[in-house]
Amino acid sequence: MTLIKSISGIRGTIGGAAGEGLTPLDIVKFTSAFGSWAVKRSGIKKIVLGRDARISGQMANNLVLGTLQGLGIDVVDLGLSTTPTVEVAVPDEQAAGGIILTASHNPKEWNALKLLNAKGEFISDADGKEVLEIAEASDFIYAGVDSLGKVTADDSYLQKHIDKILALPLVDIEAIAKAGFSIVIDCVNSTGGIFVPALLKALGVDTIHELYCEPNGHFPHNPEPLPENLVALSQEVLKTKADLGIAVDPDVDRLCFVCEDGSMFGEEYTLVAVGDYVLQHTKGNAVSNLSSTRALRDVTEQAGGEYHAAAVGEVNVVNKMKEVGAVIGGEGNGGVIYPELHYGRDALAGIALFLTHLAKSGKSISALRSTYPNYHISKNKITLTPEMDIDGLLLKIREQYMHQPHSTIDGLKIEFGKAWLHLRKSNTEPIIRIYSEAADAQQADRLALEMIGTVNNIIAGQVL
Repeated sequence: MTLIKSISGIRGTIGGAAGEGLTPLDIVKFTSAFGSWAVKRSGIKKIVLGRDARISGQMANNLVLGTLQGLGIDVVDLGLSTTPTVEVAVPDEQAAGGIILTASHNPKEWNALKLLNAKGEFISDADGKEVLEIAEASDFIYAGVDSLGKVTADDSYLQKHIDKILALPLVDIEAIAKAGFSIVIDCVNSTGGIFVPALLKALGVDTIHELYCEPNGHFPHNPEPLPENLVALSQEVLKTKADLGIAVDPDVDRLCFVCEDGSMFGEEYTLVAVGDYVLQHTKGNAVSNLSSTRALRDVTEQAGGEYHAAAVGEVNVVNKMKEVGAVIGGEGNGGVIYPELHYGRDALAGIALFLTHLAKSGKSISALRSTYPNYHISKNKITLTPEMDIDGLLLKIREQYMHQPHSTIDGLKIEFGKAWLHLRKSNTEPIIRIYSEAADAQQADRLALEMIGTVNNIIAGQVL
């Protein structure tokens, strides 16, 4: 069994011994720590709670509800919801924070507590460490019988979230409705099956072919929206002669598209296309993480804005966006952050902005894709021994590439003209992830293989 305690939340497999998996005891412990921290930080005794549709969700929800009540905290329970919907609800409810019960793209045996601050944003590195310290010290006190928290069930945020999206100036409902799109959706039998059809109908889409939209938590395929997991969606697009396919992950913060010919639009290009549309109409800057495609930089500079790179992780991207005043940002995994709505990855907002862009372009989705620079990313990793000094290894690699433009804000990223390599160490296992991007797949693979050779030579002591 696995239990991973990190600044972004508590994630693990269901079952096993306490402290080794995400057991009921672990859920109570970390909920107690976060609830205590949130009230101490804000002075507010209210938390918003939502969950995706995975099988363990109801069990985890009951435990979190009871624990927060036991701390004397009132709970606004959204029930089956999405990560961005909870993010929207926290400030609307003037709550101390939020908890989303979801393991995102992980398989069904996983679940997690994603933790939000009073702004509805993921807690910071420092805040996360404080929560973990509270948990390890069991530094929390429960309320007496007359001070227990109250629970309010609230299913209104599906519509409230959609209404906020419809009210965005760059979302054109009339243009989308006029386009008469036929769309196939794959919602992996989670809460996207509730929220995505409702959004599309509100946008004026009349022809919706639903694939895996029953929110029962029985994922029909690996829930990460990668090409190898979207074969059925691609086939259904062709079968129904639809204009496009849409896939979201279980908590609806990642988004990708399938073209009318069954080909993949590319999850890296979700943010590129939405960013292109936003930047065409809003002067400003853009941000993505260091491992995301260069194409966003290209469209940003073409629109007269400045592109900025952030360390990997939603919190880091959001912080950089605020720092540089970005009007669009996100991650290459299909995560779109549109600050006009809120600072969080939001597949629902991404769908509305993308469909507006597609409708106004008058192009097919494959033709729209062809208007963007066609980069290719190669993803590799090197497994090392646990005793290896990975930081020292990265320093030696940096010394060899000092003449190349490079960044050390998150591992080591080296630029070779419009191509790049990014090396990052894992926080949970002794590996280095090596991502590379170039104008064609062969060059991207070649860059990665050359770097793997360099790393192996350094390890073997052949290069000082």
